[in-house]
Amino acid sequence: MSSDIRESAGSLPSEYPREMIQKAEATTNPSYGCPPADRPMREYVEMGVVNLDKPGGPTSHEVTAWVKNMLELKRAGHSGSLDPGVTGVQPIMLGRATKCVSALRLSGKEYICHMRLHEPAPEKKVRSVCSEFTGPVFQMPPVISAVKRELRVRMIYYLEVLEVNDKSVLMRVGCEAGTYMRKLCHDIGMALGTGAHMQQLRRTKTGPFREDTLVSLQDLKDAYVFWKEDGDESCLRRVVRPLEEGLAHLPRIVIRDSAVDALCQGAALAVPGIVSLDRNIQKDDQVCIFTLKGEAVSLSRSLMDAREMLSSEHGIAALTERIIMVAGTYPQGWKSKSHET
Repeated sequence: MSSDIRESAGSLPSEYPREMIQKAEATTNPSYGCPPADRPMREYVEMGVVNLDKPGGPTSHEVTAWVKNMLELKRAGHSGSLDPGVTGVQPIMLGRATKCVSALRLSGKEYICHMRLHEPAPEKKVRSVCSEFTGPVFQMPPVISAVKRELRVRMIYYLEVLEVNDKSVLMRVGCEAGTYMRKLCHDIGMALGTGAHMQQLRRTKTGPFREDTLVSLQDLKDAYVFWKEDGDESCLRRVVRPLEEGLAHLPRIVIRDSAVDALCQGAALAVPGIVSLDRNIQKDDQVCIFTLKGEAVSLSRSLMDAREMLSSEHGIAALTERIIMVAGTYPQGWKSKSHET
């Protein structure tokens, strides 16, 4: 990310300011594709995401299975596991949108954490020690975990102590995906000399998803029943959102209609296909390619930075890593060898 971006305190990387730059003029043909919010209802659900308010008790895997069965889908995937006792933001990608789970899973997270000290400590000391746990921290995954037990580095973007009351410490933590909050509390307790453990935890952000758009399992069930039984789409369109909203944290490139189907076939993105792009794209960034109607086409890996994409007339700008859009949605704008004369 370029130095002119001001990383505001208390913000995740997905919340840093972004700006799109126009490279070329282009229009889109209304006969092909459609804005994500206008997709037919079944397709809308199959390419949707639910910002679920995970309740305490079940595992992330269990609530994802409930959502899948509730919406009569073959596939669903969550954005990163929460322990059974942890509540809060648990985005679930539906149907074909599960292709995007990995991009959302790696986005930054925010938690409200209740840490319990084993012995009281002066509030000033607690705040001082906690302030030292921002930036890169070393963590060893716990014995029972889904990853290999080896020392790794995780980034703490911000750690704000909200309240200190005797042995109870309430704090807001923004961190890189894969950070173990239990381990963070333990390490803070060691640094304080009092010992500490995580008492309670709630996730309040995952990438672009926040608490103010949370949906309960009951809300989701009711909305689906209203649509199935009464044909009322309004509630379901509110609780299920287009998958594109789950990719809002990624740098984006908007392309011409004529370039869309080639990417859907796995081709790389060539510079002439670009209409506009995020001004802060760097080489080797994961980027999301969009149509002029706002539909996600693919997840790609940039081979140029934004400046090179703007100044170049030819060359490969990004390699396609994961195709999102179904081939044939837009007409073929390229010639295969079989059509060459």
